[in-house]
Amino acid sequence: MAHSSSAQRSVDTELDLVTESAPTKPAQTPATSHADPKQIGKYPVLRKLGEGATSDVYLCRDEFQARDVAIKRVRVGATADAVANRYSDRFFAAEAALVGRLEHPNVVKIYDAVSEPGNQYLVMEYVDGSTLRPYCRADQLLPLELIVEIGFKCAMALGYVYRQGLIHRDVKPANVLAVLNQGTITDVKISDFGSALNLESDVTQVYRVGSLAYMSPEQLDGSALDSRADMYSLGAVLYHLIAGRPPFDAQIQSAMMHQIYHATPAPLLGLREGVGPAVDEVIQRALAKDPKDRYADWDHFAQALSGLIANQQVPRGQLQGVLDSERFNLLRNLEFFTSFGDVELWEVVHRAKWQRFPFGHALYRRGEEGRNFHIIAQGEVEVYRAGNKVATLGIGTSVGEMAYLAPSAELRRHSTDVVVSQPATTISFSPDTLAQLGPACRHLFDEAFIRVLVRRLHAAHEALAHPRRIL
Repeated sequence: MAHSSSAQRSVDTELDLVTESAPTKPAQTPATSHADPKQIGKYPVLRKLGEGATSDVYLCRDEFQARDVAIKRVRVGATADAVANRYSDRFFAAEAALVGRLEHPNVVKIYDAVSEPGNQYLVMEYVDGSTLRPYCRADQLLPLELIVEIGFKCAMALGYVYRQGLIHRDVKPANVLAVLNQGTITDVKISDFGSALNLESDVTQVYRVGSLAYMSPEQLDGSALDSRADMYSLGAVLYHLIAGRPPFDAQIQSAMMHQIYHATPAPLLGLREGVGPAVDEVIQRALAKDPKDRYADWDHFAQALSGLIANQQVPRGQLQGVLDSERFNLLRNLEFFTSFGDVELWEVVHRAKWQRFPFGHALYRRGEEGRNFHIIAQGEVEVYRAGNKVATLGIGTSVGEMAYLAPSAELRRHSTDVVVSQPATTISFSPDTLAQLGPACRHLFDEAFIRVLVRRLHAAHEALAHPRRIL
């Protein structure tokens, strides 16, 4: 169940499967009307966001943390079916087990879980936006390059989830939240882990869960699953976002299952203008019947998606600037960030200041106080001392960190001039922006600076030992 400002105004109508022994969903009785609470636990209720078959979602205020949160509360007496209640308990327990465990910018955070008699609820990150469901309609399709960008971020997020020992098993448009900024989608977050398969758990788990339109053949079989089951589902979501219709569609469940097992999705080339063979090939591979014919892992799928943009296989329409996926891949290839994991790299993508400088621009002048540092992503700079060139710094190196790290204002003054010798793109941080990074990310910066300082000291030692060498 999604929990955004407009995501849950009505019950999700997608065809779902939830079984332990057969592909049928337990019967449910309609929920009875009930008054909305003014408070849930310690959280004042601001308004109702939406509802599902067994739960309601509320926007609440966490006054201690000074933030809004989304609370998914299990509705008391939502169904009289004992089997359905057992499934509901299982799904609640699955999400409750993930409290504080998933820390990724494209995964909804679960802050807390409370399970008391007659009062079960999850406290989650509030996302001010919508699910992707509205953008599956033929009259509301997103730009193709934005769909590819969304796919890249979802693939990286689901790769992170898999490394935590989880398979989501219910990747669908209603479980992907779109982060809105002035009416434009700027980011996405994977939500609703009630159906997640915990590969590290020894508890007997429900299988054949998910939404049939996006479910892989091996999920229908009840076979052992790995990350490629979610990969199929994400491929189906992207297909729907591109074409305005899912890869398979039928009114009867048995007919839909037959298509998933045996039919090939229609090529995307004829379903939407601007879709080339490369786009269709990437999506169709994710939708392969046999998991072995899909991508080997999430990273390969993500890079295939980002390659569509990098290789200009997707027309750049509204998104003319540098995309987050391009920045992420650029950081991955820089020496400075070799020890950074995906989560930390996304922090850098979102927090750093990205700047372009022309030939001849002075990044620093001798005597100026250092207030930031730059990591060179593209181009080159030259370092001058008393008018003499003493160093050339290229892609992946940092500049300005000595003045930045110095313990006193006097030592923070630059002793050299640093001038752009080839048009450069840099990633820069100030003390304020660096402080906004998480502890793990700041620790990786400290380690990277130590490596830089060791190399600089070694170079200085070599220069002293061999005076004629130029640093």
